[in-house]
Amino acid sequence: MRHTIGLILGTALALGLSANTVLADDHAAGEAVFKKCRACHSIEPGKKRVGPSLFGVVGRTPGTAEGFKYSPSMIAYGKTGAVWDDATLDSYLASPRKLVKKTRMAFPGIKGEEDRKALIEYLETLHD
Repeated sequence: MRHTIGLILGTALALGLSANTVLADDHAAGEAVFKKCRACHSIEPGKKRVGPSLFGVVGRTPGTAEGFKYSPSMIAYGKTGAVWDDATLDSYLASPRKLVKKTRMAFPGIKGEEDRKALIEYLETLHD
């Protein structure tokens, strides 16, 4: 993902665009996709809703956000050594129940690859 950002920024600079403009556009795109998630998820640290806070989700072991009661299947998935990185998030966001069979998340998934990519890039900004 970081390599992709470098390529985008390099291309933008070559075209005379501001790197800040490109990053702001990517951030805005991811934030717009997140609107599909915010009914159930917060981006505030530790603030759970129907689902856990997604603050700091990138790099976290699935099923381990403190104070949230996960399904046994999500906890078991986390115990496999899985980590929420670009690949696992992309797979989960495309079809949550395909990756974690009995997840409690009722959301059917985000079908558009570019939407998932923008959302993951947005989630990567949510950390201390």
